[in-house]
Amino acid sequence: MQYEKEIILTDGAKCLLRGANEADASEMLRTFNLTHTETENLLTYPEENSFSVKQEAEFLKARNKSENAIEIAAFIDGRIVGTAGIDPVGDKEKVRHRADFGIAVEKACWGRGIGKALTLACIECAKQAGYLQIELEVVAENASAVRLYESVGFREYGRNPKGFRARSGWQTLILMRLEFDS
Repeated sequence: MQYEKEIILTDGAKCLLRGANEADASEMLRTFNLTHTETENLLTYPEENSFSVKQEAEFLKARNKSENAIEIAAFIDGRIVGTAGIDPVGDKEKVRHRADFGIAVEKACWGRGIGKALTLACIECAKQAGYLQIELEVVAENASAVRLYESVGFREYGRNPKGFRARSGWQTLILMRLEFDS
């Protein structure tokens, strides 16, 4: 999928949101490693990423050619400060209507509107791809993320009290979804 849009952040800075491509692979990995070091609220730890720059480039190339998946990067002054994406839950008929959403923003950029802009961009892409719902899991203690998702229409549909077994202990996951008009 393709996406590109320039936005103005809450502090007045310009931010470019666009589908990441092969040339962004090294910077995408840098951002992944940083964001996954800065918080316990993401699925993996940085050392669990086994992608090389070449593998990341291939992943991003496939996303650009995909009709139902995308990885969007947020650029400030040419530097990636956040990423978000959607993936199909599966290709079987019964689940083709569902997209999975994930996001990470550098801690230094929290509170500037990047997370909301990336979320809205992914919602727009999910609708264009024909999905009827987009889903996510969020750590319950991550109150600012929960508020963000609720502000754009996501609703809780369940909880998994032992969803993450983080190094710091158990984390409850809130399961949320946003349904689109069919």
